[in-house]
Amino acid sequence: MAVLTPSQPAAALPEEPAAPPPPARPDARFVIPGAALTLLAALLLGFAAHLTVLGHIEHAHSQQTGFDRLRGQLAAGTAPVGPRDANGKLLGLGSPVAVLHIPSIKLREVVFQGTTSGVLTKGPGHLRNTPMPGQPGTSTILGRQWGYGSPFNHLDELKPGDPITVTTGQGQQHYRVTGVRRAGDPAPAVLHTGQGRLTLITSTGGLYTPHGVLRVDADLVGDVQPGPAAGGQLPTAERPLEGDPSAWLPVMLWLQALLLAVVAVTWAFRRWGRWQTWIAGVPVLAAIVVALSGAATELLPNLL
Repeated sequence: MAVLTPSQPAAALPEEPAAPPPPARPDARFVIPGAALTLLAALLLGFAAHLTVLGHIEHAHSQQTGFDRLRGQLAAGTAPVGPRDANGKLLGLGSPVAVLHIPSIKLREVVFQGTTSGVLTKGPGHLRNTPMPGQPGTSTILGRQWGYGSPFNHLDELKPGDPITVTTGQGQQHYRVTGVRRAGDPAPAVLHTGQGRLTLITSTGGLYTPHGVLRVDADLVGDVQPGPAAGGQLPTAERPLEGDPSAWLPVMLWLQALLLAVVAVTWAFRRWGRWQTWIAGVPVLAAIVVALSGAATELLPNLL
């Protein structure tokens, strides 16, 4: 066997193939702004959906459940006829109190107690410092013009003489429209003792851009019903064209939940992979965005 000596060169060994370069990491300068813009777009989309499609669905569900509850109370004789229920407890915001029917504009809506932005997502709301419909004095009901079912969108089409019926715990109360008022129009004549009036209020302006208030006045036809004296101060959130400042708390909580969800999705993306993360994370992010946008709409004017 031949032996290699130092003067003899060794046979060249095959070179090992070079390791492939590591995959390039996404540039944070583009990933972070892109993710932020995606979340912002999702929030804006959820916000618009709440005022339109989702809002109308929520409104329809609230109307059905409110009607079922009020119908049961009417049958049992426990429907509210004042600011307190049959047990003497103060009515909670969002409690159904009446059914409003205006045949000329094909409107039939359950009326709820209170006029905050959150209550008016369910339907028209009874201004709590005014008497119930059918009772002495001016009963006032607020409703949205465009969002959440658009219950009062056609209120400006009412004409003097149009009938309005409101069903309460004291029976059916009948009214006749006397006029439609906008900013600067004269107020109706002062009511005398034993007279009743209904005032319906919504906003004026373009699509989702309220800038004024529209009122429809209707006088009670027939005898007034007895009821407790109304009056007192209301929170700013229950006045026309006001948002609800208390909605800031749920908005902040949902923002924190969204931040935690984004962190969790980012961690899962590095651990699981793209498709697994999308399948698990998108439904969670979508649910939080919907809840957050819903809470944010309560900051907007209640007659929107």
